[in-house]
Amino acid sequence: MADAPKIALDDVHKRFGEKRVLNGVSFEVTRGESLVIIGGSGTGKSVTLKCVLGLMNPEAGSIRIDGEETVGLGTRDRARVMTKFGMLFQGSALFDSLPVWENVAFGLIQGQGMARKAAKDLAVAKLANVGLGADVAELFPAELSGGMQKRVSLARAIATEPEIIFFDEPTTGLDPIMADVINDLIVKCVKDLGATALSITHDMASARKIADRVAMIYDGRIIWHGPVAEIDRSGNPYVDQFIHGRAEGPIRMQVKRL
Repeated sequence: MADAPKIALDDVHKRFGEKRVLNGVSFEVTRGESLVIIGGSGTGKSVTLKCVLGLMNPEAGSIRIDGEETVGLGTRDRARVMTKFGMLFQGSALFDSLPVWENVAFGLIQGQGMARKAAKDLAVAKLANVGLGADVAELFPAELSGGMQKRVSLARAIATEPEIIFFDEPTTGLDPIMADVINDLIVKCVKDLGATALSITHDMASARKIADRVAMIYDGRIIWHGPVAEIDRSGNPYVDQFIHGRAEGPIRMQVKRL
């Protein structure tokens, strides 16, 4: 469906036992758009992402990719939809036992059956896209700094030239300068691919840099969404408190008193 959103969630619910985590999440991401979901810990960001990826099944609601319903898909159809995806994991999630180039080429070799020589050449090219030289290809993840590991993870995310890229807290654990470098690379890589991006983060500097639109999740619902340029005048007290990092406001943190 050419006119369908790349990603569309409608009234998605997810619970774990008695705990309701998603209470009717709805949003759309159009083709070539970058949507960033912001929110505090435990608000449902990661569960939302896992439901879109098919790692979790919601109890109710619809999740459509290119107009195709993906809730309840069988194994073969799920694998087909997954070929559209690239993913940058929180903490990079590189394979310690594989050299950098095999990490980058993992989806090419294991998912697409590409010959190792061709996959290595492509991996080196993708490393160059994120500012890393060919000499890095033979190193192992433990030999890299945190910022370099994140770049390798980004190279892996774009290696298969996916239509949709997911970013899970892409700047976690990085200093502010390296975080900005990663944000710039994300913007460049997504634009070069013409990809659609869905990110989750609590880092407002990152959200402001990589988002076209921002959605805030709170208590398992999207409580505000709009262009990133409008976030400072959202008129929503929850959004205002969150983006300015204020302790006082409608969002109450559960803190034990000694």
